[in-house]
Amino acid sequence: MLLFDAHLDLAMNALEWDRNLELEINDLRSLEENMSEPGRGRGTTTLPEMRSGEVFLSVVTVISRTARPGLSTGAASQEISYARARGQLAYYRLLESQGKAYIITRPNQITAHKSEWERSNGERRLGFIISMEGADPIVWPEQVHEWYDLGLRQISLSHYGVSTYSHGTGTDGGVTKSGLHLLKEMEKTRIALDLTHLADKAFWESLDNFGGRVLASHNNCRELVPNQRQLTDEQIKAIINRDGIIGSALDAWMLHPNWIRGESQPEMVSLSDVSEHIDHVCQLAGTTRHAAIGSDLDGGYGTEQTPFDLNTIADLQKLQSLLIKKGYKKNDIESIFHRNWIRFYTELLK
Repeated sequence: MLLFDAHLDLAMNALEWDRNLELEINDLRSLEENMSEPGRGRGTTTLPEMRSGEVFLSVVTVISRTARPGLSTGAASQEISYARARGQLAYYRLLESQGKAYIITRPNQITAHKSEWERSNGERRLGFIISMEGADPIVWPEQVHEWYDLGLRQISLSHYGVSTYSHGTGTDGGVTKSGLHLLKEMEKTRIALDLTHLADKAFWESLDNFGGRVLASHNNCRELVPNQRQLTDEQIKAIINRDGIIGSALDAWMLHPNWIRGESQPEMVSLSDVSEHIDHVCQLAGTTRHAAIGSDLDGGYGTEQTPFDLNTIADLQKLQSLLIKKGYKKNDIESIFHRNWIRFYTELLK
């Protein structure tokens, strides 16, 4: 079944982790087998594995935080963040120029790309929609128009810590004055607001000050796994009321309440836990219209921090049988796998 994944940090893996994503996954792992950093030798996502798993379309990120107190990593200035993010965008553009990817900015391109995948079985192009995770690379709010012209169609204001524009994961606080300005400029350009990683106060302030399309690209449910990184039921319902979508993520600490990063083992978590978070969103909504997948695979970790029954991104297809066991029909699963995101981005890109 075709699958639309709404969050992959491909360029970060290529440029910051120096990974050749055109390799087969076992070849990539072999190159990293003597590296000791978390995630090394345990990657799940390469372009061949995406094709194998029918991940025909994905939202891919540019990401470069600017360093601030409390952040262990980050660029020394927003100007450097900007340059790094432009480099990541250049990586996607190069893949497109080589016929390996297709960057989508208009609604008719989604339809054409889906038809291309349904017609052929060869080495098909991977569809990309460009998102920015953490808005630090936007040096001043009006610069978002430049980024739109470059192909950007989605932004989250912050990541971990505090960005130029908002408080994010692990902090308490709201949207900054510059952030409120940025939201207005985003609304003018019809760029979507990704509510992922916002601190609770910032989440509500963003909804109150942004009239465009909203989503949570890679979020799970706080009711199942208590943590500020997750969405409360009230937040999920607010996204549903704005006709937004929540993409379930596969980072193990977001799937099991007892997971301890650096200590727990993958056997604690399975893809069944992912289906529980998807089901929770569907039950709150009373429909499958607002649930989808935003895996965040290889988002700074590997198989040491994913469900034990996932070896590569292609194993996302196992969610089909797990959802069937929960009583979901084929049409429901197609909505979760790709139809919901297709509808959302088709409407956004008009």
